[in-house]
This record gives sequence, C-alpha cells and structure tokens, in this order.
Amino acid sequence: MGDKPIWEQIGSSFIQHYYQLFDNDRTQLDAIYIDASCLMWEGQQFQGKAAIVKKLSSLPFQKIQHSITAQDRQPTPHSCIISMVVGQLKADEDPIMGFHQMFLLKNINDAWVCTNDMFRLALHNFG
Repeated sequence: MGDKPIWEQIGSSFIQHYYQLFDNDRTQLDAIYIDASCLMWEGQQFQGKAAIVKKLSSLPFQKIQHSITAQDRQPTPHSCIISMVVGQLKADEDPIMGFHQMFLLKNINDAWVCTNDMFRLALHNFG
C-alpha cells in the first residue's frame, strides 16, 4: 500500500472502517460524521451527525453484510477525497442487492471525516 498516493490509502482505509462499523454496530458511525455532514439515503436528505446516525441506526434490519466489488477515489482541489463504492449487501434474509455509495472526506483537526454521503440501492425500474 506504500506505493499508492496518500489519498488512495486514506480513502481505502476509510471505506474499510466505515463498512466494518456499519455491519457490526451502526451507532458507532457517529465518529465519522460532523454536525455539518449531509446524508442522501435513497432520495431522503439528512443533515447533522445526530440525524444521520438516527437514520442509519433505525434501518429495518437486524444484520447486514456489505461486499465491496469496486472503489474509485479522487483528490479534490480543496484537499478532500471523493470515494465511490459499488458493491452488494445482504440484509437479514433478503436477497442480495447491489448498491452504490459516494463519500466526500475532509481532514478536520487531523481526523478524516465524512462531510457528504450518498447511498442508493442498484434497483432498476424498466417499466
């Protein structure tokens, strides 16, 4: 991992940490958001650490497992990192579903936090 740019290393580590927390204890996700953070979850907007964690903690499943199939990252002109994730998830006994998620990471007081988070299931309506 040492030959990758630092923004690649930070983005990869963040994604690993995020999904580990999400899959094991969603209430711990408050550590990665700040009060100015925004979450777009399936078209619903949530702002602030408390509102985001409340939404994620109240999702209607008991257990979930994410499998990441692709990650892409880019540095931004303002020293942030955009990270896009494509993968599959399995919630309770539901069928496996695809998903896309995008994070904007910013270094605040020597800690990388998520300022923007957008999530969508990869469901298609061809009707």
